[in-house]
Amino acid sequence: MAASFVTMQELRDNLGIGTLYSNATVEECCQSAEDIINSYLWYNQALVLSTELTNNIVKITTPLPHGFVTTQSVTITKSGATFNGTFTITGNTLYTFTYAKTASDQTTHLVVPYGLVKGPNHGTAYASVPAVREASMMIAVDIWQARQAPSGQGASIDQFVPSPFKMGNTLIARVRGLLAPYMAPTSMVG
Repeated sequence: MAASFVTMQELRDNLGIGTLYSNATVEECCQSAEDIINSYLWYNQALVLSTELTNNIVKITTPLPHGFVTTQSVTITKSGATFNGTFTITGNTLYTFTYAKTASDQTTHLVVPYGLVKGPNHGTAYASVPAVREASMMIAVDIWQARQAPSGQGASIDQFVPSPFKMGNTLIARVRGLLAPYMAPTSMVG
């Protein structure tokens, strides 16, 4: 799927590279930037810690309070073929919820790495939010420059490279101000 926060053509235009590089190479930078930014944005979602199926009732356990309610429709992914799909919640507690599913019983098992459950209104149109698009472009340009010159073109006149780690822990710090109104509270820890 093509990146939508910053498109391949927008990145090409911003960098002034025309058709010099393949579409796949440019799209990788765009998609990487979108994936990084997406991990910081606030969505109606929770991680899936474990799954269980007993007597046609699925029990999903989350590591943190999930915030979903009975009768709400949720979409589960990355949790195994039996548990993936869109379902209506039939019961819930702070860390668990249940729904009906006709299938063979399965004992409780951990989902490693965590699965994902998304609630309604997950389709927030972040791709149309100017601040998110600008942050994505900045990250995409940083990724592109790090691929082309590992020092991020940070060499001084005597060829000293003060910071070879352009993709380090300050990558998101440079765009955090743009993203602040849209960031998930859990992404701001630390």
